[in-house]
Amino acid sequence: MSFLSHELEFGERTLVMGILNLTPDSFSDGGDFVSVDRAVEHAVKMLSEGADMIDIGGESSRPGHVRINAEEELRRVIPVIKRLKEETDAILSIDTIRAEVAEEAVKNGVHIINDIWGFQEDKGLALVAAKYGTPVVLMHNKQDSQYEGDMIEEIKEFLMESVRIAKEAGVKEELIILDPGLGFGKTAEQNLVVMSRLKEIKDLGYPVLLGASRKSMIGKILDVPPKDRDEGTIATSVLGIVQGVDIVRVHNVLANARAVKVTDAIVRGRE
Repeated sequence: MSFLSHELEFGERTLVMGILNLTPDSFSDGGDFVSVDRAVEHAVKMLSEGADMIDIGGESSRPGHVRINAEEELRRVIPVIKRLKEETDAILSIDTIRAEVAEEAVKNGVHIINDIWGFQEDKGLALVAAKYGTPVVLMHNKQDSQYEGDMIEEIKEFLMESVRIAKEAGVKEELIILDPGLGFGKTAEQNLVVMSRLKEIKDLGYPVLLGASRKSMIGKILDVPPKDRDEGTIATSVLGIVQGVDIVRVHNVLANARAVKVTDAIVRGRE
């Protein structure tokens, strides 16, 4: 995939996506980066620690979160996007479920659209991505954690429907990335099943993003609060790479980037 001065080849090494939450209520770092200056400072820090891209979110998606309108979401994200475009040449991703937010973000320099509903809530996102030739991350999601048969098969069916929507709108196949949606419509136990069967998602034939960072399944195992879950997150990053994951989306970039580099040297034979 090409991003102006950037060229990312999936399969050569695992990419690290740094999480930048501009929200007061995210489960791990809510309220930490609500000012533009602090947000930009943190993004620059993540880039210096090895982030290949920054994922910017203006609305929390944690269980029980309070919904905001598009105007508020734009108020949070656009000033940060503009500053990062001025001060860095970073690859930027917008984490949003709204087509109007995605389009405004792309107009201001964002490269990737990351939709936690895989274009199945707001199909307008697919049209925005097609219009601007934007790479997309399509995530599996569900309102509950009830699955009729094999959960992984249901996740795969959802993701392929998202792919169909994207391609029908005009998104090029080579710009599609899949995310199994850890923590969304899944219990902690179900998340562990997904982690153990990531290769089946990879076998769909698209790059895979893993977003396990500080999730509740890690907290349940370790019995620690979100900011103390980085060691557990590293374990998920390593296991993901072993199963072919292409991008890890993380809060603690430095620790995960180091683990990724070592794992890549072993698994991909690349130092």
